[in-house]
Amino acid sequence: MKIEKTQIKDLDKVMTIYNRAVKFMCENGNPTQWSNGYPSRQMIMNDISNNISYVCVENNEILGVFSFSKEKDPTYSVIKDGEWINDLPYGVVHRVCVKEYRKGIGIFCLDWCFKQCGNLRIDTHINNHPMKALINKFGFKYCGIINAKDGTERVAFQKC
Repeated sequence: MKIEKTQIKDLDKVMTIYNRAVKFMCENGNPTQWSNGYPSRQMIMNDISNNISYVCVENNEILGVFSFSKEKDPTYSVIKDGEWINDLPYGVVHRVCVKEYRKGIGIFCLDWCFKQCGNLRIDTHINNHPMKALINKFGFKYCGIINAKDGTERVAFQKC
């Protein structure tokens, strides 16, 4: 497997992966995390244009997609019921999604992100049990609660 920047030519395949994930979440007790058209095609096009969208590829097949940035995330400026491990520069991982369940894809993506900066922050919905399991397996530490841009709460984690 390897990580590559997402190209516009990949957009339809990437959106198919995200749409399947939305359906999976709805069917498995997490119908509100990605709702109302999130993530939108325009959002992913913006991620691609801003060079923060990445795909996990093996044998020319896209197996996963995620957003990674070393920019400060404004939603992380306030954390409730806890605190960040440190205030050093950090990378942020968002919208991690795999084509289908296959062992190792999520860990491979997170490991690549961690190697980029050695200090990562991530958040997810309280009901996103598969993502919380991946986050815990990778060794992130629970830090508290943040509010997403839409105001909903997310559980937040950091690894350094």
